[in-house]
Amino acid sequence: MTSIHLKYLAVNPVDLEWGLAVNSVGRQDIEAGSPYPPANHPTRYLFSPDRGRVLNEYQLLYITSGRGTFSCDTLGRDRKLQVNAGSMIILFPGEWHNYRPDEETGWTEYWIGFKGSQADTLVANGFFSKNRPVLEVSFHEDILDTYSRAISIAETQKSGFQQALSGIVSSLLGSAYYHSRNRSFMLSNTDRMIAKAKMLVSEQLYTIDPKDLADQLFISYSSFRRTFKEYTGFSPAKYILNLKIDQAKELLTNSSAEIKEIAYKLGFENTDYFFTVFKRITDQTPLAYRNETQGKKW
Repeated sequence: MTSIHLKYLAVNPVDLEWGLAVNSVGRQDIEAGSPYPPANHPTRYLFSPDRGRVLNEYQLLYITSGRGTFSCDTLGRDRKLQVNAGSMIILFPGEWHNYRPDEETGWTEYWIGFKGSQADTLVANGFFSKNRPVLEVSFHEDILDTYSRAISIAETQKSGFQQALSGIVSSLLGSAYYHSRNRSFMLSNTDRMIAKAKMLVSEQLYTIDPKDLADQLFISYSSFRRTFKEYTGFSPAKYILNLKIDQAKELLTNSSAEIKEIAYKLGFENTDYFFTVFKRITDQTPLAYRNETQGKKW
């Protein structure tokens, strides 16, 4: 039997000052062959699959069973993206969209609707885009539990419930970003390559060179650099450099080795270059860092 469980939530100006506020949260079970949207779908969010709709908020939907299709203005109204169990759909304010379950399978959907400056910032900084509204995250029990917890909080609406729900939205967005990125990397075996690269860096930190690292992985340096930066956020050279500085911090704090010895051990060309890099990354000279972490008086 088709069913819907939802809560509408009041949002006041103070809630929006927090950065995120939730308008609605719920779940909907659509049986195979059932009409969509169901007759008991809330009029506030009602839309016709033949016409689509536009919302003034973000929504994050999680499909946990079944399959269907999704379309939006940005990608073209006639283009239908496949939606499967384990897909997350991001709806953007002001963006025409349309979606529906397959009549043969129906689907179960969880959703949470929200707005606020935190969400706007994530979109502005490119973490989420109208060009990629469907994210493949697979099925994760913790995500399902997070939606269920949001519904439970919305039902009681105790003092501060909006702030608690905003944390849940942040958690769901983080999970969507994390799982979708890593799923795509897993499908291309990128995660295995990066894991091996990190292992090689750890084993050869004092002598490793980014281009030698690419050679050991049997991949061109330009391709390796691009993939490594996309995965980690660092170029290989910067990643290695930061690890060396972390090791330098450890040696400065927990050894009596002279600074020039530490620079030589870590493979820096000379002490001056080590000083320059260390200060650029830590905003302190090696000596100042040693004195501070060893509790020495000036």
